[in-house]
Amino acid sequence: MSSVTQAKRIVVKVGTSTLTYENGKLNLRRIERLCKVLSDLQNSGREMVLVTSGAIGVGVGKLGLRERPRETEKRQAVAAVGQCELMFIYDKFFGEYNRTVAQVLLTGDVIASENTRKNTENTFQELIGMDIIPVVNENDTVVVDELVGNQIGDNDTLSAIVARLIGADLLILLTDIDGLYDDNPSVNPNASRIPVVPQVTDEIRALAGGAGSRRGTGGMRTKVDAADFVNQAGIPCCIMSGAYPEKLYDLFEGAQIGTVFGRKNG
Repeated sequence: MSSVTQAKRIVVKVGTSTLTYENGKLNLRRIERLCKVLSDLQNSGREMVLVTSGAIGVGVGKLGLRERPRETEKRQAVAAVGQCELMFIYDKFFGEYNRTVAQVLLTGDVIASENTRKNTENTFQELIGMDIIPVVNENDTVVVDELVGNQIGDNDTLSAIVARLIGADLLILLTDIDGLYDDNPSVNPNASRIPVVPQVTDEIRALAGGAGSRRGTGGMRTKVDAADFVNQAGIPCCIMSGAYPEKLYDLFEGAQIGTVFGRKNG
């Protein structure tokens, strides 16, 4: 577990189901605890980058809608409202712990182009060097890949891309389940959590299943794919529950939390 406990540059991705209640409203208590823990970890000398979902989910709650709109244009509009609300909350809570945050909205074409990818990398390096916590999301207002269900635009994948882009030591995916199981725990009460996955195989992907909650776009499958993507660059990944952000302390102290994929090379 030394690759996890000694990690300095860490990307933490948090999903919509972790950030919100079932009705789509923000879970303020949980977000505040997350911001407190990440601020404290930054204070300890680690370099934290937060990749956040939730723009559309928060927009739905902010506007009092009964469900996520089906039309792409309406979802983009809802995302614009939600992103504003989301960053306001992050700025407020991180600010209470004397941390400065910066909003970074990315699109697939920015990362795909060598020139713009380098500019993006430089921006991250400068923010991190200034002891600022970047808060990253896909620009749902102008990008439709995620909105129409293309997994390339999923924030699990985005967090993996960011981790590789900035040379992270660890990727942590906070979700509504505490790791990968050998069977569906909601159906089989005897299902067991898999603590370590040395390598992602077809069997592991089969265990990951399909889509996630109705408030988010991803599921365990996209998280396993993201883990595989960063593992290919020698970056370990931990999938763990986001219900109790304080468990991040336990993870860095060597406790067996969630499911750890791969190991840091060297």
